[in-house]
Amino acid sequence: MGGLRELAGSFVVPGPCGVAVRDRLGHPTPQDEDVLRAVGEHQGALASRDLKARCADGLEHSADTWASRKRDLTPLSSSRIAGAITKATHDQWALARRCQAAHIQTLETGIRTVRHRLSLPIGEPGTKRAAGGYRSRSEWFHKSRRLAALEARHAAVVADRQAGRVRVVRGGKRLLNTRHHLTQARLTEDQWRERWEAERWFIAADGESGKRFGNETIRVAPDGEVSIRLPAPLAHLANAGHGRYVLTSRISFAHRGAEWADRITANRAVAYRIHLDTGRGRWYLTASWQRPVVKTIPLEAARARGMIGVDTNADHLAAYRLDRHGNPIGDPRRFPYDLSGTAGHRDAQIRHALTRLIHWAKRAGVAAIGIEDLDFTTEKTREKHGRKKRFRQLISGIPTGRLKARLVSMAAEQGLAIVAVDPAYTSLWGAQHWQKPLTTPRRKMSRHDAAGIAIGRRALGHPVRRRTAPPPHDRSDRAGHRTVQAGPGDPGREGTRPPTTDRPPGEPSPNGTRKREPSASNTVRDAPSTHQWVQDSLMRTG
Repeated sequence: MGGLRELAGSFVVPGPCGVAVRDRLGHPTPQDEDVLRAVGEHQGALASRDLKARCADGLEHSADTWASRKRDLTPLSSSRIAGAITKATHDQWALARRCQAAHIQTLETGIRTVRHRLSLPIGEPGTKRAAGGYRSRSEWFHKSRRLAALEARHAAVVADRQAGRVRVVRGGKRLLNTRHHLTQARLTEDQWRERWEAERWFIAADGESGKRFGNETIRVAPDGEVSIRLPAPLAHLANAGHGRYVLTSRISFAHRGAEWADRITANRAVAYRIHLDTGRGRWYLTASWQRPVVKTIPLEAARARGMIGVDTNADHLAAYRLDRHGNPIGDPRRFPYDLSGTAGHRDAQIRHALTRLIHWAKRAGVAAIGIEDLDFTTEKTREKHGRKKRFRQLISGIPTGRLKARLVSMAAEQGLAIVAVDPAYTSLWGAQHWQKPLTTPRRKMSRHDAAGIAIGRRALGHPVRRRTAPPPHDRSDRAGHRTVQAGPGDPGREGTRPPTTDRPPGEPSPNGTRKREPSASNTVRDAPSTHQWVQDSLMRTG
């Protein structure tokens, strides 16, 4: 056991701090679409110019350079639009820096793994904790060349980071590369161009508390009327006072509509974004706002009514309900999802599976859901798993980040807490201690179902193993009794049977009488014994 790593403690995941809802702008007129396209193209060009300036500043950025860029954008738009553009630029630059740091970490992990395997003799077998040597001299040679490529790539990325250079593509690098694979993407050049331009538009505005309906640039009235404050060069397109354009189509948020209406009625800040889905030919409006930080419930309160342990897999969620003592209740539950197809389809599949899981948790009456705190950043490189491409694709397919974000947000709305646990050894120990004992002719236990029990027990603060080994058969009290599952004050617990006498062993009875008569010799069996067994009734143990 000395080789096992130390397990991190379980904790209650903080609730969401923001809300975003989206709805369709129903049937805009051709004039509305022309105005939206003109605004998006104009402000998108300003955003691209500002991002270029921010990337040129690099690490020399300061509040003065930020103010200077904002002053340059204000005459071409407005003060609020310029503020929204510069803020989005800073968020995008910061995201690029975080991705750059993660890329460096991935390269360093690959370099260490390849160096280790190259240092081993050819054909050296590996272990569960580390890969062995390469299989042949040919593979060893090709991996030595890959090591040189990784080191060169790592040096280039480190140099960029030290100089403050980032690689950012407005519109997305994936969509940019799709331009070279139009046949595989089943797109024409015009269709790709339309999608590329739409992704680079900028029709967004940050909210501002105290202003009418919480936003001065993109204003949405309680009756669904949408109006936009046009940039200065496009003021001639206004159809209302103060340089505003009122859209013909209305908006109505079916989801969280009451909460949104309460905010805008109180003139609290709401941010809006308008974008075009070129595949469907539809315009959408997204509203978002911040929530006050909700204090999470204590861990002991989350454990009070039991737990549902959830094991995350590439195609389903394996869940098991446990009581507060860590005992499984009922049968395992599985919530499948299909992650093939478009991003929208994958997201809908995850939401549907999580909805079913949360509804089951509410019916079960638990207060929390236990889930692994998974992070496969360093677990899906080909340097670590070698030729196991299918296994790498399986790990990459598990939607850990999106699933956790969705689960925390959706569970908070139903009053459920999320307890994150260390994922180490949950599948291994769950299968070892729970899969076989719970398998019956009518219940088929998989390794994932057993892992759900292990996760739930760890979230409850119990060890994963079911119980200690039973005592030897020759003497029942030689190794002691099995570890109990329930607490000392719980009825029906399994523990040491209380003594059947009212005195400690070796001492005379207080009343001077014996509980039973001396037994007859075991060697005499021709006559029946005349003694009687006298025993007090068993005391309740709880």
